[in-house]
Amino acid sequence: ALDKSICYVFIAMMITFMIAPLAIPVKMTVFPRGKKLGRSITVPLLPKTSPVPGQTSEDEDRGTEEDYPEPDTDTDTLLAIGESAVVKQKRRPRIGEDFKFKEAIIRADFWLLWLVYFLGAGSGVTALNNLAQIGSARGNSIDTTLLVSLFSFCNFIGRLGGGAVSEYFVRSNSIPRTIWMSLTQAIMCISFLLYTSTLSSNLYIATALIGIGFGVQYTTMIPAASELFGLKNFGVIYNFILLGNPIGAFLFSGLLAGYIYDAEAVKQGASTCLGSACFRLTFLVLAALSGVGTMLGLYLTLRIRPVYQMLYSGGSSHHMSSLH
Repeated sequence: ALDKSICYVFIAMMITFMIAPLAIPVKMTVFPRGKKLGRSITVPLLPKTSPVPGQTSEDEDRGTEEDYPEPDTDTDTLLAIGESAVVKQKRRPRIGEDFKFKEAIIRADFWLLWLVYFLGAGSGVTALNNLAQIGSARGNSIDTTLLVSLFSFCNFIGRLGGGAVSEYFVRSNSIPRTIWMSLTQAIMCISFLLYTSTLSSNLYIATALIGIGFGVQYTTMIPAASELFGLKNFGVIYNFILLGNPIGAFLFSGLLAGYIYDAEAVKQGASTCLGSACFRLTFLVLAALSGVGTMLGLYLTLRIRPVYQMLYSGGSSHHMSSLH
């Protein structure tokens, strides 16, 4: 009964968070503020230059032509157009501009972001897919329903909080969003080590922390990809990075965790495995992978810091040139 009550509390809290934004339009409707109409602009934005005394309109036209002379011949015009076209063809987009998919996949930053998300989401979804078996292997003292509910609730908190926190720090201090992917993977690394403990309380704590970290990976990867590679081809780029989730689930959950679990069950001479040994090696491997993801995330953050300084601090273009 207590476990069901906790699940209902989680559901109520999630529903409350989801409908909380409705308070804003309700407040604006019930307590409207008077709009202050600004004065219309009567002064022209560009001041009209006074003509030089004694200069006619024909002189002005001739002066304009002298200031911007045209090429002497058609050949010069064609050569000028050809030179500019060559420059445009050779120039590749810089990080922070709109990329085509084929241009993005040859950048190191793209594959770093893909690997960080692949390691974080892949290890997180492995824990989610095996929560029921993890709880069953520990014995009757663990409620698997509560474990799944706890993970889902913390995943919701991670997605909501990760987006809000990363947005605040990126606008206030120009901190790249990938730093939060790295920090949460460090927490996930510790959480997987907690999974190897035989204490039941550590199992619940680790599940909550991994759920939060798993949610943060998703909610920070999306805006990071749009900021680094633009919105023009964002759909293709985003969905390709998102492939890290199912690929990680197949490799870490289907192959790694499944193989180790079956091997331990064979040792026990049963179809199901019991005891902490069923997933100990899996948790150690996932902890190592999360550690690698942490280091890659930190390296990516250092690489793209100039981009965020330019985007959110009004930096000059020399920040972008430092990436090449």
